[in-house]
Amino acid sequence: MTAQNRHSEKIMDLVTMGLLAAILLVGQLGMSFLPNIEPVSALIILYTLVYKKRVFPIIYVFVLLEGIIFGFNIWWVSYLYIWSILALVTFAFQKTDSAVFWAVVSGAFGLSFGALCAIPYLISGGLAAAFAYWTKGIPFDLLHCGGNFVLTLVLYRPLLRILKKLNASQRNAVQ
Repeated sequence: MTAQNRHSEKIMDLVTMGLLAAILLVGQLGMSFLPNIEPVSALIILYTLVYKKRVFPIIYVFVLLEGIIFGFNIWWVSYLYIWSILALVTFAFQKTDSAVFWAVVSGAFGLSFGALCAIPYLISGGLAAAFAYWTKGIPFDLLHCGGNFVLTLVLYRPLLRILKKLNASQRNAVQ
């Protein structure tokens, strides 16, 4: 591969990662009228399956944009690790190609979201603060679980196909 092709590939990757992060944000904001129902978990699973380790720049651009829009507060700290946990779980099972399996993983992630987000409260306010934060949000975690399950089940196959084609055409365009 020539130096020009490597340079073009890096530019294409940068643009793609930025666009995929923007899609995460738009997907979340576009469905913000629904409580904790958004396509972010499904998309992160799919991005991880297709883009492998390149998912992390996507995640952190998304997290940065969230902070810029909604402010940098204690909730934002959890976003620094929570989406990476989902990507790491996806890596562990990346050979699995079952929409139902990934819907269950996504639903379980939604159900555990509040507990995972309570960790900064545990550190800053102790066990009582973390427990109060987590239990107060259980109804939203239940909605998050159901929404994640349904969205992942419905979106898994068509979006996986589209993302694989996008990734392949991007690689072919550079060569």
